[in-house]
Amino acid sequence: MEDEIKAEFNNSGFIFDKEKEILQKCSTFCINFKLTPTDLVSSWEIYYLNRQINGTVVEDAEMDGFLGYLQSQQKVAIDEKELDLHIYSSRDVDMILNDEDEDIREDVLGTPPPFKSQNHYSEPSDSTPQTIGNISSGKPSKLATPFGRRTDKLVVKFSINNKPNTENREKEDDNENHEDDDVIRKVKPGKRCSLIVHGSGPEIGCRFMYDRIEDRFNALENRISKYATALVSSGQYEEPLDPTVSSQKIIFTVGMIYCDGEGHLNEKSTLLQSSAEHSGGQRVRIELQNLSQFSIFPGQLVGIEGINPSGHCFIASKLVDSIPLPIADDANLPPAKKQALDQEILSVGVSGTQPELSVIIASGPFTTTDNLLFEPLRELLAYASKTLPQLLILLGPFIDSEHPEIKKGTVDRSFDEIFRSEILRRLQDHVEYMGSHARIVLVPSIRDANHDFVFPQPAFDIHPANLRHQITSLTNPGIFEGNQVKIGCCSVDILKHLSGEEISRNPKDGKLSDRMSRLANHIISQRSFYPLYPPAEGIPLDFSLAPEALNISLIPDILILPSDMKHFVKVLPLGERGEEKEQVKCICVNPGRLAKGEGGGTFVELNYYGNPDTCNASIIGI
Repeated sequence: MEDEIKAEFNNSGFIFDKEKEILQKCSTFCINFKLTPTDLVSSWEIYYLNRQINGTVVEDAEMDGFLGYLQSQQKVAIDEKELDLHIYSSRDVDMILNDEDEDIREDVLGTPPPFKSQNHYSEPSDSTPQTIGNISSGKPSKLATPFGRRTDKLVVKFSINNKPNTENREKEDDNENHEDDDVIRKVKPGKRCSLIVHGSGPEIGCRFMYDRIEDRFNALENRISKYATALVSSGQYEEPLDPTVSSQKIIFTVGMIYCDGEGHLNEKSTLLQSSAEHSGGQRVRIELQNLSQFSIFPGQLVGIEGINPSGHCFIASKLVDSIPLPIADDANLPPAKKQALDQEILSVGVSGTQPELSVIIASGPFTTTDNLLFEPLRELLAYASKTLPQLLILLGPFIDSEHPEIKKGTVDRSFDEIFRSEILRRLQDHVEYMGSHARIVLVPSIRDANHDFVFPQPAFDIHPANLRHQITSLTNPGIFEGNQVKIGCCSVDILKHLSGEEISRNPKDGKLSDRMSRLANHIISQRSFYPLYPPAEGIPLDFSLAPEALNISLIPDILILPSDMKHFVKVLPLGERGEEKEQVKCICVNPGRLAKGEGGGTFVELNYYGNPDTCNASIIGI
């Protein structure tokens, strides 16, 4: 074979620099890739032209690159062979559901058998069987994608079990009797959850990119003033004074942390800007040497005790980075800031009863980077149809502007068409199958190609027919209640942004603090979903657009902060409240991303029973 390979190269006008080594490698290529010497040389000519190699010498140094080229060509050939899809329209689906063409049903990928009503359904056949315990989400399909060929499916990566979930066990036992997806079955009705949206975010269709310097100044000034007022109102601190005035007396002041320069914050570049009322908005350098511990970042509101002997440097002796934040009752909120989505079920939350909620939380992207088939979303909905959560919370991006096909513009549909056909239609099918008790909450992302690129962000403009009380879109960020459980969510990756800007010092004889818990605590202690200022690069922060939308008006029971950082579920201690010293806590959830590259990511299943200390939560790999 080596002689034949050499003859083919010579016939094409090529010579070798290390003949023996090259011929041995080429012989191996022919065997491994099932190529004839003629095919091998043809492939080399293409590789030679693509790499724009000068001369006619086949060099041994190029063999590794040539091997990579052969491997990529083999992968393309396999994908072309396996991606033999039937492209069908909504008319095809109607024909299938109406039993007009039995043959088509066998050919269409993942087409469910027909159902006779919204409560009769046979779940779609997904790319591969998905199992968790005894739950299976579908049959193998003809489509072989990297996501479909994965081996670890629906694996619990982390769990908190503070209370036995007998209800879910009953659901799993019931599902054991329905392993055959070809059996048309009726979903057992579940408990419908109430839903109330708090706050007033940007309106759908609002104008943005009109904020002025004055708007930014007023927004930051209001934050400092409100923070100072809250500290003084707590009765633990005196009225703040001007930190820029030299004084040998210990004073208390309130302001915002800034960085002296364009680089990252450090102990030597830390500035404090007080309010215009107290210091005319002037800044002064802060000396942190006397503090045993701290955690600060640009834009953070703090109260500081210390002295300024020279007028140029404020020497801090105590730093206060949080204030008591009482849990607000619904009755204390302005009616304009509370929207009841379904008045008929608000009486569910009877006084004295403990709020309970079962929820699945997932954050986009919802499709892998190698296609726009949205396989992870299909798998998630199949899992939800088995476990029957009261609420499904989905945070963007849904149509990810960072997806390779979206960035290149190779799709043949508009972004809005993709969103409505691949996302909304699947969700509508899901709630129609599940029945009237199913509820879905959508939160957009600034990475959504089909939505406004601004933060804070208005809700999606969706009006699903007859499903208005089942599929709800919130602003980003947003706060709402499900069965009296207060939930706050923000799809901007504030944890990652804070992680890159925060500096901290731990006490020398104390144990190290959990960094993720510390970063999440900043969100609540600052009363803001995005306390960082200036914002991270690429964040279209608009201060003229609903300036109150970023404020956290009450402590959420569950705080959802999707991030590219490692997934987690943590119970955050937030301090004591009231004369009885009641411990206030919050569950912080980073569900991770449902799709990561060409593979699956993670989502969170959570069951809440009365308070954060009695809940079950699992992080599950899709």
